[in-house]
Amino acid sequence: MTFDDVRKFALLWDEVEDGTSYGTPALKVRKKLLARLREDHDSLVVFGVPHGEREMLVESQPKLFYFTDHYRDYPIVLVRLSKARRAIVEPLLRRHWRTLASKKAVKEYDES
Repeated sequence: MTFDDVRKFALLWDEVEDGTSYGTPALKVRKKLLARLREDHDSLVVFGVPHGEREMLVESQPKLFYFTDHYRDYPIVLVRLSKARRAIVEPLLRRHWRTLASKKAVKEYDES
């Protein structure tokens, strides 16, 4: 999987736009970060993952999920895109999208 693969499905959701963050490609919802590509061009920074869930993901699939000291205190997990599948990445991003998107956009998504 690549960032372009992530971009293709995420841009199908209302209010998602291309952007940049720290000089790398990013996806934003109403000017707030949904996800961004790290400088290594293989890791996706996924926001909105609580610490307990992150620990479980890293422990159960350490080749796919990880985090660095920089992200230790934030609800963020890093995903190695070269090892990822859409079935794993999409639900994580969609959940965070639901917290960033307008109530109207979420309602329309749920009704479709």
